[in-house]
Amino acid sequence: MGRQDQDKSRSRAEYERGLPDYHDPTRGFGGAAPTYSALTLRIVLAAIALVLSVGAAVVFAVMGVLWGVVILGVLALGSAADLAWVIHRKRRGEPG
Repeated sequence: MGRQDQDKSRSRAEYERGLPDYHDPTRGFGGAAPTYSALTLRIVLAAIALVLSVGAAVVFAVMGVLWGVVILGVLALGSAADLAWVIHRKRRGEPG
């Protein structure tokens, strides 16, 4: 893939057709449906993990357990980063 191809913004139609380097081994086999990424499921799971980890960090903070707050804070940051990235991908037009 050349440098010009990488700089180009992809349209929703290109994502629906499939990206150039994408390979689906089950495509057309036995009437299998095309595969889609589970972006919506990742949004739901990341949001649940974010809410639960922030809630648990608050509970640990009230109890005065610093190591629990730190661990759950790191988990919350990771969940927030994943949530932001997946929402970005959905807004870009990727199916899922």
